Amino acid sequence: MTYHPKSDFMRVMMERGFLADCTDYQALDEALVAGVVPGYIGFDATATSLHVGSLIQIMMLRWLQKSGHKPIVLMGGGTTKVGDPSFRADERPLLTPAQIDDNIAGIKAAFSPYVSFGDGPTDAIMANNADWLDGLNYLDFLRDVGRHFSVNRMLSFESVKSRLDREQSLSFLEFNYMILQAYDFMELHRRHGCLLQMGGSDQWGNIVNGIDLTRRILDDQVFGLTSPLLTTSDGKKMGKSQQGAIWLNADLLSPYEFWQFWRNTTDADVGRFLKLYTELPVDECDRLGALEGQQINDAKITLANEVTTLLHGADAAAAAEATAREVFERGGAGDDLPTVLLDPVEAAQGISIVQLFVRAGLSKSGKDAKRLIAEGGARMNDDAVADAGLVVDAGTLAVPVKLSAGRKRHALIKLRD
Repeated sequence: MTYHPKSDFMRVMMERGFLADCTDYQALDEALVAGVVPGYIGFDATATSLHVGSLIQIMMLRWLQKSGHKPIVLMGGGTTKVGDPSFRADERPLLTPAQIDDNIAGIKAAFSPYVSFGDGPTDAIMANNADWLDGLNYLDFLRDVGRHFSVNRMLSFESVKSRLDREQSLSFLEFNYMILQAYDFMELHRRHGCLLQMGGSDQWGNIVNGIDLTRRILDDQVFGLTSPLLTTSDGKKMGKSQQGAIWLNADLLSPYEFWQFWRNTTDADVGRFLKLYTELPVDECDRLGALEGQQINDAKITLANEVTTLLHGADAAAAAEATAREVFERGGAGDDLPTVLLDPVEAAQGISIVQLFVRAGLSKSGKDAKRLIAEGGARMNDDAVADAGLVVDAGTLAVPVKLSAGRKRHALIKLRD
C-alpha cells in the first residue's frame, strides 16, 4: 500500500492494521477531510451478546467517532430473520421475532463503552433494518430492487461460491441476504446520509452490491472499507477459546475471564492486538510486541488491562489483575474469580467432584472432567485431584473451595447465603 492518507481516520486504519481493502481510497479520504462522514457496520442479532470476534468492527466505529465522524450501528432485526450465509457451511437456525428483540436489547449494552450515542453531528446512532425491511412489498421489491442484481455476478462472490464449490446447500432464503444488505446501505444513505459501509473482508461482495445499488437507483457515490478476517497466530478464529465464545457482556462472561483471555494471548500476537484493540500509540505497541521472556508477559498484562478498561472500566481491570496475581503468584483464591453458588441443602448431600468441575465451567462434560482428572490437570484448593469418584462433602463446602483446571483456569465454589 503506497497511498498516504490525509484524513485521521484513514491514517489510523492503515497504521494500526484495520484495513484490508477499500473501494476508492482517495475519494473516501477526500470525503473524510471535507466533512463529517456517517459510516455504518451491521450486526445480526443471533445471540444476546457480541463476542470478541466483533470487537475489531466495534473499534473501527470508535475510531471513526474519535476522528470526527458519525458511527451508525445497524442492528439486523430484519436480516437476522434470513441469516447471512457468508463462509458458513450450513444454514443458520431461524429465530423468532421475540428472540431477535431480546438479542438486540442485550447487544446494545456492548456498544455504550465504545461509542457515544446522541443527537449531535458526530454522535452515534443505532438503527434497526427491520424498520424498513419488515414492511417491504415483495413484488415491488423484486421490480424496483431485484432487477438490478445479476445472478451470474452473485454466484461469483466468494461467500456464495465457496458453499457451492463444496456442494453444500444454499437456500433461496440465504441467497436473498446480499440483496437485503445492499438495500440496507442504500436506505441508510437515504435516511442518514451514510457514505461508508465497513465490515470484515468476508463482507466485500455484500458491500460492493450496496455501492452499486446506490449508484444505480440514487446516482450517488458511497464507499466500502473492509478489515482483515482475524485469526490468532496459531490459526484459531478470533473470539473463540477452549471454553467457548469470549462474550462482551459481563452477564455472560465475567470481567476476570475477559481479562484472562487477553492475558493468555500468544507472544506473536501481542503487538498486533495492542494496535487493534487498544489506543496505545503505535510505537508503544511495537515496542511492547517486540519484548521477550518475562517482559512479554508484562506486555500481555498491559494488553489485558487496556482492553478490559475500555469495555468494563479501570476498576474491573485492576480487580482482575489483582485476582490473577493472587491466584498465580501467591496460590490464593481471589475474590474476583468466576463463582458458582450452591444451595446449602444440595451441598449437605455431597456433590461429586466431576459435577463441580462441569458446573464451574472448567469442563464441558462429565467425560471431559474425568479426562482432566486422569491427566493430572484437576486441582482442588491447589491440591491434585486423583480420584474421579470423589464426593465433596458438606464440611469441605462450608468454606469457599477453589477448583483449578491446569494452571490458568480457576473457579470458586461457595454456598449461597
